[in-house]
Amino acid sequence: MEIHTDVVIVGCGVAGLYSALKLPRDLKIVMITKSDAESSDSFLAQGGICVQRDEDDYDGYFEDTMRAGHYENRKESVDIMIRGSRTVIEDLVEYGVRFEKENGEFTYTREGAHSRPRILFHEDITGKEITSTLLERVRELPNVAFYEYVSMTDIIEEDGVCTGILAEDVRDVWQDVDEKDLRNAAKKECVRKQYRIYAENTILATGGIGGKYQHSTNYPHLTGDGVEIAKNHGIRLENLDYVQIHPTTLYSKKPGRRFLISESVRGEGAVLYNEKKERFVDELLPRDVVTKAIHRQMEEEGTDHVWLSLEPIPREKILKHFPNIYQHCLEEGYDVLKEWIPVVPAQHYFMGGIWVDSDSRTSMASLYAVGETSCNGVHGANRLASNSLLESLVFARRAAQKIISDRDNMKGEQ
Repeated sequence: MEIHTDVVIVGCGVAGLYSALKLPRDLKIVMITKSDAESSDSFLAQGGICVQRDEDDYDGYFEDTMRAGHYENRKESVDIMIRGSRTVIEDLVEYGVRFEKENGEFTYTREGAHSRPRILFHEDITGKEITSTLLERVRELPNVAFYEYVSMTDIIEEDGVCTGILAEDVRDVWQDVDEKDLRNAAKKECVRKQYRIYAENTILATGGIGGKYQHSTNYPHLTGDGVEIAKNHGIRLENLDYVQIHPTTLYSKKPGRRFLISESVRGEGAVLYNEKKERFVDELLPRDVVTKAIHRQMEEEGTDHVWLSLEPIPREKILKHFPNIYQHCLEEGYDVLKEWIPVVPAQHYFMGGIWVDSDSRTSMASLYAVGETSCNGVHGANRLASNSLLESLVFARRAAQKIISDRDNMKGEQ
């Protein structure tokens, strides 16, 4: 199947969806996703989304982000993200996202390495609230064609310019074919529909690399496809070794994705204990520091997990702020209102990826990358908690704005 469109977006997490929403309605857009539309890591984000609370918060927010990233962050990108945060939040509210409020004002929570509460949230399913809302708005757009269970297999490159993508349906279709033998009997053969999607601009929003790990909070189908394809075309990559391990996922011997215990739980007062029932780390230090401390305890004690206690958090707050975590732990046999839960670090986020500039452009013309598959330098060597949703949205918006400005300039020249 050959398709011609103005923009093709690969991936339907918050970055891909927001890009589509910020593009003009007179542009034809094709969106593809490797699984169903609800199986993106954006749906899994629990803690919340950061925002600059006021002008006095800029310096503190900037320093918190830089310190968590070991000062390897791209300062220009950090500045862009922080200054663009309020506009993004206003957009989300207009689209219908419901953030926690008290007396008509936003309620802020705090997570590790933040010097003050500046995180907006919806219970403990903020990612689901934001992503499902954006998905609803995108599905309402008449200019967007949506293809689920379609996986990008390559980009189309012509004279150093990206002119679209190659893709295939990942669902097996079985058809009858003639067996070339004496009986001429029919047999079943698996075929997959192939796509050549030509576009003026291509946006890669293919997510992270968790599917390559045995223990990860990511969906298993997120295997770094965009990065691998970019590498094959000589497109610039950056910081591929910068992988974040989240300190607290619910320990389980079951195979598959690990359930995240949000950092905002520790931000609200939860504490970590070793096998001797001793606290061994400041729970609000950056993620990489807490992770190292947990691994050290496990190694010294010969255990495969440590313990997290929610005892310092009032019962009412647990049930209101963390109902999903409470319910999931209960289903796994742990009542967080009465007992500690076993936790272990697991792969969580990819800070490296396809290098992009401040407008989310890659080193190949007409090719953009947004979200976790891109590397704009915001996170440095270690992501500050709850910066991922914000960073994805801010730079997805900038990709859309750049596509619009380039089109307007081209029209002006004509």
